[in-house]
This record gives sequence, structure tokens and C-alpha cells, in this order.
Amino acid sequence: MLYREALRRAQALCVEAGVGEQAPLFLLLELANLESHNLYAEFDEEMDDELVAAYYEKVDRLLAHEPLDHILGYSYFYGFKFLVNEDVLIPRPETEELVANVLATYDEYFEGQDVDAIDVGCGSGAIAIALALEEKHLHMQASDISEHAIKVAKENAANLEANVTFLVGDMLHPFIENNHKVDILISNPPYIPKDEKMEDSVVDYEPHIALFGGSDGLFFYNEIFKHAHKVLKDKSFLAFEIGYNQKDELLELANNYFPNDKKEVLKDLNGKDRMLFIYHNL
Repeated sequence: MLYREALRRAQALCVEAGVGEQAPLFLLLELANLESHNLYAEFDEEMDDELVAAYYEKVDRLLAHEPLDHILGYSYFYGFKFLVNEDVLIPRPETEELVANVLATYDEYFEGQDVDAIDVGCGSGAIAIALALEEKHLHMQASDISEHAIKVAKENAANLEANVTFLVGDMLHPFIENNHKVDILISNPPYIPKDEKMEDSVVDYEPHIALFGGSDGLFFYNEIFKHAHKVLKDKSFLAFEIGYNQKDELLELANNYFPNDKKEVLKDLNGKDRMLFIYHNL
């Protein structure tokens, strides 16, 4: 079978199944270890039989709406390659913007200083690891309630040679128990309301514990806000990813716990409200 024939057939199947035609292209590029321009140069060449078999075995998984990242076993985040599986949430592009804004805010308030930072509910470790690799002055610790997620995060840190300490526990409790004080608190908690309709590829294959945040999606923000004073240093900031429609509710909630601190909601590249920053005595 020619590369052209294999791709066109896979794309037709995926379009019919509602998966789209980009996923089979990316899948073929990864399996064949080709860049897109190299693939088009190979379009009329014969594919190896083993490659054809491997490709269509994975196309079948695409047709079942399994996420491409799970099929490949990895995902790229902030330029780094992270292992992912059914125990962790696949890192999203908007979360890269959270990392970028945390780094910019660090530069504004702490540039060149050694600071302690935590990532609460770390999943694959993408946020904590990317921050540790990008800024050597950030001393990162991260927590997750799932031992399976922490196992994945530790493997990612080892593969990327990132110096991050991982703790198993519910939200802030591991840091409170260790009397750990921080300059920066970061979290991308589960924030989807439990009754919200989601795509099958998300509901069927990604961990619900990392997705749903109670009836209104705000449960975990409230938990962090309630206990944050136990871990924050006198001058610090908090950074959260939020749902695009949660701005007003979260600002009201934040004002209850941090009445005297400046709050800022930042938009993502699509113009949606996606990040909440709270500046504690800064």
C-alpha cells in the first residue's frame, strides 16, 4: 500500500466516524517518524507491511474515539515530551499559557530570586516540570491525590531530568502537613461542572477525578482558597487555570478569602477568560 493510499483511506474512515482528518495524519507522521514535508515526498512510495498493520491497528483506536495522545502514549507540552495514559489528563494548549504567565509574573516580582512553588493537583506533572525546566530559581513541589498519576509524573520528571518533588495527597494537605511555605501556588484543578456534556473521547478515556469540580465546578478552588493561608508566605501569588465562563463566580469567591489582595483574570490567545492570578501582599 502506498503512503498516499493508507492516509486517504484512514482519513475517510475517521471523517465518517466524526474524528476528523488531522488525527490520522499526525498518527502516520509519528509512526513513520517523518516530518510533513518528508511524508509528501514519500507519498507514492510503498509502506512497509508492518507499518501498515501498526498504523491501521491505531486507526481503529481513533475510530473508537480514543485520544491520539493515549494511542501514542505521549503528548507535547511547552516543547517537552510527556508520557500520558488513562491515569492523567492530557495537557492542553491553554495550560501552556498558564505556565508562560507564571514565568512572566515570577520575573515581575521575584526575578533572579530562589523561590518555593507548588503545583496542586499535578496529574502528569506537566506544569511543575515545565516550570522547573524553564526557570532554575523555581524550587518545585507538586501534589496529586492519585498514586497512579504521581507515578506518571515522577517518570516524566526523570525522563526530562527535572528537579521536582512529588507528594501523594489531597490538594494542599501534603504541604500543610509538612509545614511547607511557598512564594507561588499554582493549580489547574478539576473545574468542569459534573452535569456538563463532554466529548466521548474525554469522558470515556480521561480520569474523571481530574475533570469534574462538583455541581458548579468551583469545589476545588474553594478548597484551595480556604486553606491557602496555611502555606503562603507573607508576599506571594496564586495562579489558576479556570473555565472560560467562571470569571465572575471565582472573583466573588476569591474576594471572600483574599479581600485585600489584587486579583486579575487573564485571557487566553482565543480571547477567553482562562487564568486567575491573586497577588498576596504584592
